[in-house]
Amino acid sequence: MTHPATLVFVGDSITDAGRDRADPASLGDGYVQLVADELARRGTSVRIVNAGIAGNRAVDLERRWGTDVAAEGADVLTVFVGVNDMWRRYDQDDPTSAEAFEATYRRLLADGGGRVILVEPFFLPVRDDQAGWLDDLDGKRAAVRRIAEETGAALVSLHEILTAAGAASSPASIAPDGVHPTPEGSRLIAEAWLEAYDTGAASA
Repeated sequence: MTHPATLVFVGDSITDAGRDRADPASLGDGYVQLVADELARRGTSVRIVNAGIAGNRAVDLERRWGTDVAAEGADVLTVFVGVNDMWRRYDQDDPTSAEAFEATYRRLLADGGGRVILVEPFFLPVRDDQAGWLDDLDGKRAAVRRIAEETGAALVSLHEILTAAGAASSPASIAPDGVHPTPEGSRLIAEAWLEAYDTGAASA
């Protein structure tokens, strides 16, 4: 008897999405739940683990990686982190350089094994004073793209996708505070993730 594949999603509040951390089956109300719903609709047998925790940066993922991620034995690992590494510079004067972010991120993936999907962090400025924040995020986005290319991980170019969606309607319709997605934003994230997942499955 073959066991269903284990899909582990790790990241910050966008992945966490209000999940009940006391319930391992709780997936929150964001993109991870939408992915689970779609895979169930297809009849795909998978075990899904949501290991997102609101507020996490890359260093926070590293601190809990062994218990929350590695111990789950992911067949498909999704890492979605970076916006808090940018945000803390502006709300708490606690910056993370692109170089430090990249070094930590590379350590997370050092063990290898299984398929890996890396989701590019995004930010949609909703106030004039936030436009410059993208300069900080650009280095972290570049690091994720570079790591994906070097390791062969699938890349979800989320910033481009959501920026385009925000331009077509309004940034607030996708993420009212620039980060936390609306249901429409979550749907777009789930669709982008599924495209990367399906592409990888087809080429496997």
